Formats: sequence, C-alpha cells, structure tokens
Amino acid sequence: MRGRVASHGDTQASLGNVANIITVVRILLAPVFIWLLLSDGGHDGVLRWVAAALFLVAILTDSVDGFLARRQNLVTDFGKLVDPIADKILVGGALVALSILGELPVWVTVVILVREFGITVFRFIALRDRVIAASIWGKIKTVVQAVAVTVALVPFWTLLGDWVHWVNTGLMTLAVLLTVGSGIEYLVAAARSGRSKPADGAVSADPASRA
Repeated sequence: MRGRVASHGDTQASLGNVANIITVVRILLAPVFIWLLLSDGGHDGVLRWVAAALFLVAILTDSVDGFLARRQNLVTDFGKLVDPIADKILVGGALVALSILGELPVWVTVVILVREFGITVFRFIALRDRVIAASIWGKIKTVVQAVAVTVALVPFWTLLGDWVHWVNTGLMTLAVLLTVGSGIEYLVAAARSGRSKPADGAVSADPASRA
C-alpha cells in the first residue's frame, strides 16, 4: 500500500490510490443498487429511482477512475485487473435484477453474461503472455450496454408513456448484437495474434483496454 495516493509522479503508485478506491467503491455500489431495485419490486417507486441514480453514478465513475489513473500516473496492475471486472459486476448485476423482476428476458441476460465473463476468463487464461487491444466495436458495445441498462432502470415510462418501452427494447437489442459481434471479433483477433505471435511472445497493446 506504499506509494503515491493522488499526486502525480514517476514513483510507485499505491494500491490504495484514489483511482483504485473509486473502482472499489463502484463494486461496492453494485449490491446496494441491486437491493434497492429488487426491494421496489417493480412498482416504479422512490426506491427504483434511487437505485437507477446509484447505477448511473457508479457507471459514470468508470471514466473518472480511468482519467485519474492516466493523468496522475496511478496505473497499477490491480487497477488493470479490477476496473473491467467492476464494470461487468455492475452491468451484470443490473441485468440479473431486471430479469428477476420480469422486465428483461432471461436469455438476454445469459447471452451478455456468458460473453462478458467468458471473454474475461479467456483473456486471463489463454492470453497470459499477450494483450489483444479492444476494437472500436468493443468500446461502442460498452457504452451502448451502459445506456441500455440505464434507460431500462430509470422508469421514464411513468413520465413519458409506454412508448419508452419500445426505446428500451431497441437499445437492449442493439446492446446484445454489439456484445455478441464484438466478442466474436475479439476471438478472431486472438486467433490471428496466436498465429502471428512474435518470438518473445508479446503483442503491443494498451493493457488497460477492454474487449
């Protein structure tokens, strides 16, 4: 835990630096907002609004911790490992809760979770000696997932009408398509990288990038 916590510099950054703390807080917010969402029971009351607000705050911190880590040179191996996992826990938890409430087909949740955690496990086990950079589609997928889940959580239909459900369906469909498509693209890139693997076993890429 020794090292820099918030200041910029070239010395070792502490595992307890401000960027990593924000990441851990994002993980801790996940069970809180899930509990609030399930406690509302689909009644679209105050608890639902609070749960949606917590999710939105948590998902927005993803940009904050990454920005701070890069700007203040606080990037650590712990942060590289936990940051993408935190996002998957947050989005995955929201999808599971929505399926429990009957607001999202179970197959949608299963498809997204299998892709997200499957690629994560594949990256850590099969790609220990190299990193495959995330494509633009993987990055777009992450943004669309966050938007789709946010719109599904916030009960806009209570204010704007039932047509919002069609928007929810469209956004979630797009999220599923991008999730599956970017996953296939990542596996293809990994296979090509394996065939063209250099002698030292390294592929130059940003280790903090996401699939």
